[in-house]
Amino acid sequence: MGYEVNDFQSDVIEASQEKPVVVDFWAPWCGPCRQLSPVLESLADEADDWTLVKVNTDENSTQAQQYGVRGIPAVKLFVDGDVEAEFTGAKPKHFIQSWLEDNMPSESKSRLEQARQKLEEGASEDAEQLLWPVLEEDPDHDEAQVLMSRALVFRDPKRATVLADEANVAEPSLMQMKEGVQTLSRLTALADDPSDLPEGEGREAYLAATEALADEKLEEAVEHFIEVVQTDRDYDDDGARKACVALFTLLGTEHPITQQYRRRFDMALY
Repeated sequence: MGYEVNDFQSDVIEASQEKPVVVDFWAPWCGPCRQLSPVLESLADEADDWTLVKVNTDENSTQAQQYGVRGIPAVKLFVDGDVEAEFTGAKPKHFIQSWLEDNMPSESKSRLEQARQKLEEGASEDAEQLLWPVLEEDPDHDEAQVLMSRALVFRDPKRATVLADEANVAEPSLMQMKEGVQTLSRLTALADDPSDLPEGEGREAYLAATEALADEKLEEAVEHFIEVVQTDRDYDDDGARKACVALFTLLGTEHPITQQYRRRFDMALY
């Protein structure tokens, strides 16, 4: 059961530093509010990881205006003093349950967010340590699979490929990571068996790039791929450009190689 707000600062802002707070902005004259409130209250009765606070907008117009409430019922999830997620209107119980599941903080979500940051910083081994507990708990966690494949791609491309292939993702950034892993894994395999590589002006530099990639000599690999972009752009179906994009994506924007070679690569395209 939720309770009516007494002091917004203490009941919501400060309380959400300890535990997430779901705020129901409502009014007594609002029919949809009367439909929604019992649903929220029943969910709150079953929950021990969040609390429900009700805010009568007739009596608390300042808070309603401050948080952009233009229609009621308006429900906002506060975490650490900030609005993490929100919806407006009376919704069925299954919608609210899904909304809570998607937006409520958890250790797994925290680990995934930290792992993303570590990968952007080029700290793949730190990301790997953050991701293992998530995959141990849920081996089929699609986002964790893609992030782990990114963490492993240069040291264990075969394992990385399996993880990337198994993951079912739609988010553009995850799709780009998945495709990047698959691109680099194919190129690493070509270093051992280049028989599928076509003849052409760029073949020698392209093969040298794949061999450097397999040996984790990433700077050397980028050098050779950029050379192919400049001299034989169409070689292996624009393979050198795809390789560079995959490398920069998987290394992260803060990695020294990305910092050093991204502009040179962009210039080579034109």
